[in-house]
Amino acid sequence: MFDPIPYATYSFVMSITPGPNNVMLTASGAAFGFRRTVPHMLGISVGCAVQIIAVCAGLGALFHRWPVLHTVLQWVGAGYLIYLGWTLLGSGELRESRAARPISFMQAVAFQFVNPKAWVMSLTAVALFMPTDMNAVTACTYLILMMFAVNLPCIAVWAAFGSSLRGFLTRPSRRLAFNVVMAVALAATGVIMVT
Repeated sequence: MFDPIPYATYSFVMSITPGPNNVMLTASGAAFGFRRTVPHMLGISVGCAVQIIAVCAGLGALFHRWPVLHTVLQWVGAGYLIYLGWTLLGSGELRESRAARPISFMQAVAFQFVNPKAWVMSLTAVALFMPTDMNAVTACTYLILMMFAVNLPCIAVWAAFGSSLRGFLTRPSRRLAFNVVMAVALAATGVIMVT
């Protein structure tokens, strides 16, 4: 009989702590509001679920056999975060123009495949917490459902935090300071990912 508490605790810690997804959700919540950030949040959770399925199906073995694949993903993810930071620095006042739009559901799903923190979470979940007293499909389904139940509320906190700053960020000087902090956080996360 398995105990779900260790996996739930692990998922909580990995989901609530700062990382690329949470920094991007904070920035999106501040720029676009909570409601427009929901597809981004759902994309993160679905992307993580797809990763767990991929690891259950054997992708983790590929990373073990050819570690360079993981390294390439780290560099691509780091580059993308630096690019996002750069574009955030270029964004001006807080406004919802037609040109500006939040990260889409599919973009968030795709980002998980170059997000090392998401890979660590998925690989560890399968390696340490996959129940051995269930068949593989049931065990993988359990991991996905538990991750969804824990991950989505945790990342929603970050989007809500960003959204709560919208009124504060109406002054251009505050908005610029926030953009600089978020851009530096994204770039620093990218650098940390590859060092």
